[in-house]
Amino acid sequence: MPTTFPSPVTETTSDTVQDYRRRGWTVVETTNGVCMITDERISAVELTDALAATVRRYLRANNLSGPVIEIPGPQRREIHLVVGAAKSAMAIGALRAVGAIVHTVGASIPLPPTRLSAGSACWGISPSEARWVPPLVAIAAAVRAAESGRKPQLTDMAS
Repeated sequence: MPTTFPSPVTETTSDTVQDYRRRGWTVVETTNGVCMITDERISAVELTDALAATVRRYLRANNLSGPVIEIPGPQRREIHLVVGAAKSAMAIGALRAVGAIVHTVGASIPLPPTRLSAGSACWGISPSEARWVPPLVAIAAAVRAAESGRKPQLTDMAS
């Protein structure tokens, strides 16, 4: 008798795919889960390590947070969903200059609950928790603020 494996597409996955499609996202089911294909309407900015953490804090403090996908692995990786990439060439250049990966038209982004080599992608901030999908320039501003260094402390100013 041949060995069979359970189908990765479950009722939960189908419901998730329908939810993503209702948001206007182009999604495809894969053997590991679900991927969003970026297009003219929605793109993504991938950040790593301390920069990812600092940008997330900045966005939260300024009420600019949007959907964020956390990618498992030894290094912190976050993918921020964004709009307005088509009109943000300078911001894209600045993001790439500091090591961010900007996923524009045609890129494939793993959406939760996609299984990856180090675990499953999950929402750091789900679309239903976010008040909006921010423009790419908001992420660029957060990165610029994070890269500008720490604010001077009062003791630094006194010396």
